[in-house]
Amino acid sequence: MPVLLFLIDTSASMNQRTHLGTTYLDVAKGAVETFMKLRGRDPASRGDRYMLVNYEDVPFGIKAGWKESHATFMTELRNLQATGLTTIGQSLRTAFDLLNLNRLVTGIDNYGQGRNPFFLEPAIIIAITDGNKLTSGGGVQDELHLPLTTPLPGSELTKEPFRWDQRLFALVLRIPGNTSVEPEPLGGVPPDDSPITPMCEVTGGRSYSVFSQRMLNQCLESLVQKIQSGVVINFEKTGPDPPPLEALKSGLQPWHCCHKLIYVRPNPKTGVPIGHWPIPEAFWPDQNSPTLPPRSAHPHVRFSCLDAEPMVIDKVPFDKYELEPSPLTQYILERKSPHTCWQVFVCNSAKYSDLGQPFGYLKASTALNCVNLFVMPYNYPVLLPLLDDLIKVHKFKPTIKWRQSFENYLKTMPPYYIGSLRKALRIMGAPNLLADNMEYGLSYSVVSYLKKLSQQSKIEYDRLIALIGKKPPSEAGIKVRWRGGGISLAQRRDFIQQLQSLTGDVPTLELNPKEFQGFHLALLNKGLKPQSFRNPYDIPRSHLLDQLSRMRRNLLNTSVCTLRGQDSDQFHSVPIAQMGNYQDFLKAAPQPLRDADPEQPKRLHTFGNPFKLDKKGMMIDEADEFVTGPQNKGKRPGDSSSMPGGGPKRRRCMSPLLRLGRAYTPPVSPPNNTLQSLFLVLFGRCFNPPVVLIYGHQKILFPCLKKIEKFILFKKKNK
Repeated sequence: MPVLLFLIDTSASMNQRTHLGTTYLDVAKGAVETFMKLRGRDPASRGDRYMLVNYEDVPFGIKAGWKESHATFMTELRNLQATGLTTIGQSLRTAFDLLNLNRLVTGIDNYGQGRNPFFLEPAIIIAITDGNKLTSGGGVQDELHLPLTTPLPGSELTKEPFRWDQRLFALVLRIPGNTSVEPEPLGGVPPDDSPITPMCEVTGGRSYSVFSQRMLNQCLESLVQKIQSGVVINFEKTGPDPPPLEALKSGLQPWHCCHKLIYVRPNPKTGVPIGHWPIPEAFWPDQNSPTLPPRSAHPHVRFSCLDAEPMVIDKVPFDKYELEPSPLTQYILERKSPHTCWQVFVCNSAKYSDLGQPFGYLKASTALNCVNLFVMPYNYPVLLPLLDDLIKVHKFKPTIKWRQSFENYLKTMPPYYIGSLRKALRIMGAPNLLADNMEYGLSYSVVSYLKKLSQQSKIEYDRLIALIGKKPPSEAGIKVRWRGGGISLAQRRDFIQQLQSLTGDVPTLELNPKEFQGFHLALLNKGLKPQSFRNPYDIPRSHLLDQLSRMRRNLLNTSVCTLRGQDSDQFHSVPIAQMGNYQDFLKAAPQPLRDADPEQPKRLHTFGNPFKLDKKGMMIDEADEFVTGPQNKGKRPGDSSSMPGGGPKRRRCMSPLLRLGRAYTPPVSPPNNTLQSLFLVLFGRCFNPPVVLIYGHQKILFPCLKKIEKFILFKKKNK
């Protein structure tokens, strides 16, 4: 179940507009929705979990976390506003802590007992920003720095704030405000030079420099393809280079050090990855050590270029992981040696060796289309021949010499491999080779410390989950800060000279810099309705001229004796987002009186239309045409013998104005007499042309005209 966390830049600079007329924040919201549509095409997207984090402080910056639904995610995404500073370092730390919150509870990191690639929670962080300067309360920063302090328990066990199954990708918006006349560059999207790019590369991701909407869609399609289940590993060469081959091409990229992903495929039957052997730790566990040394987020795996023979025994399980395409995989595939392998090591994993013993090997597939990492038992060149002799020679009845060799191997194996080796021996059919009382290598203090961290993580998880979704407390005002010993604007010489040139007098300003210390500037209360006739500060600057016209009408209105305290238009104006909020309207409404006749059935509410009637009967609206009979020529409307239902039919006729792609041409019909022509003229002046068109059907218009004609003749006779 991959986790897709969107980190949206909500700084004030995201309000800048592109040449399309939309703001950067609108582009970011649209990019998230487009990504979700592209991802939804994959059947594996059913298990996706979406999270949303912005640049606000913790916990208000977490808009959707582990417990929020998809509907909550979409609502919070649409409600994002660009106000604040570019505190991307703090927001990234919040995102990583949110992802790592539950890892100690589940024990997925397996600290001190080897790294299991099949224990993972794949997560992708997609940051959408504008790439501007990093601003904070302390000033402008040139480099990205993540806070070192965090409330997450157990964060000291890993050097970096991220884990090996978490990658960061950044979409840096560079869409210009004016339409560019230069053609867009073809090919791939280049990386950006913003401070977030090094952070993306460290986690195994990358950044995209987006200059147009087309490039944005291209980046989103690329990101959808990168949603893979896997972990990131640092591969580094040790020892001499292999002998060059004649067929090998020149000019390859450096392959000595690669920072790439290995794919951890889930089991097709269970949907969960299954594995047997861990990747060893970079230290030998000491049972007397009270603490664990911190590990790096990505294991450093060294590979030797000396050709070795791949070893596999039928009954001994092994793990196979495919490497992400990289210069290393390209170099191995172009050597075209599918029957040889390169052994892999982890430094300081053995007790008496700096390089350690091999725990697997890199090998090209037989079809030469990919490179696989085979993870075997630790020091497998010694163990596998022993197990092969146990099966084929000794028939699962080991001799004393074999047991001595096996015990010597166990002394060179890290103790945390005992559990995996016991399972493998049980699969082979030799479950009694290992004693049940063998230690796993962790001291009692370390085990107690890990249990304590697990309990603290559970408490912190519950606390943060309860805080997500709560609104930040409203500020009472803006605190006035003293700037220290700096010169005030009123004390600057150029300001005094400018003031003297305007007034003609030498101003005498005696200012105490600490006089306003502790003052608060009041903020506008958005919960109160604006009183534009009573409070001038409630009038927006762009509405000043319109407000003057309203005040003039209010003052010069002779039909009312007293002045009104609020404009009638503003009194009845409601935001579109709140027009259908009927439940809140009912809660705020006063309690209605009880009915005089309780036996009479209660009338349903007619919210929005007090004249609402039952439409089960025959009703005709403006765009309908009532047909009392079949449309066949030669049939009278009253003849219902050919109707299958025996009753009138209703046929819907769309107005020509509602037909897309057709210009409106009013129907030309010769008037029957002068009165009808006069009625059409008057009707057209009183109403809009669409109304004339809708009511201009002959079957509705002519009966109305006849009634008007009879009424006029009746008036003439009475005169």
